Amino acid sequence: MSINIDAFEKMFPNAINHFWEAREKAAETQKARGISDQGNRSRVTAGKNLDGFTTMIRQIIIDNGISDAEVITNGRVKLTIPGYYRPTKNWDLLVVSRNKLLAAIEFKSQVGPSFGNNFNNRVEEALGNATDLNTAYRENAFGDSTKPFVGYFFILEQCEKSMKPVRFQSPHFPAIPEFKKASYAKRYEILCRKLVQEQLYDAATLVLTERSRTWNNLSELTSAKRFVATLAGKISSLSL
Repeated sequence: MSINIDAFEKMFPNAINHFWEAREKAAETQKARGISDQGNRSRVTAGKNLDGFTTMIRQIIIDNGISDAEVITNGRVKLTIPGYYRPTKNWDLLVVSRNKLLAAIEFKSQVGPSFGNNFNNRVEEALGNATDLNTAYRENAFGDSTKPFVGYFFILEQCEKSMKPVRFQSPHFPAIPEFKKASYAKRYEILCRKLVQEQLYDAATLVLTERSRTWNNLSELTSAKRFVATLAGKISSLSL
């Protein structure tokens, strides 16, 4: 079975550019209106900075046997599926083909200067979403669907504050050694790696990018190319 990830090579650099351009445009608009940016949240919302990655993933799914109409990336209601611990959950991208759930993907990002504020929230959110979906699947919430592809796509600004070691305190019991002196970038890499190793997600990627538009990955297991290859393989097999 062959897979097609040509869209990754063609569209990924543009997605990186769009990520930063959308943020900069939103920041300029806010400045003109005299609006302060509280933790960059409004930039993310206004700029739709992850649209380039969503478009790329959409194309990869289509290139591997799914029709355009079956890849859902817009519309709050259309992006809603049942949960197990809650009634419903809105995902960022769904693939629904012949009344079967084939894939659900979450896209997240974080840009400085404050990386510590949201890390634990991101971890809890990622764990909760996967546990909710996987348990809902076990309980036949998606009918006769085979196990869907579950993906976690994370973009993190690469800068001095995200790359330097971070201290923490654990007064009662020692923390797992790999977290000692780990930067926030490394913490996110550990998170993505363990999400896959513990089979909560089929693929999870951490993409590091600087404002200069350069990008890289910290490990092969959490690389963007591995993510799209795993997705393409899963979609190709499910679309037969």
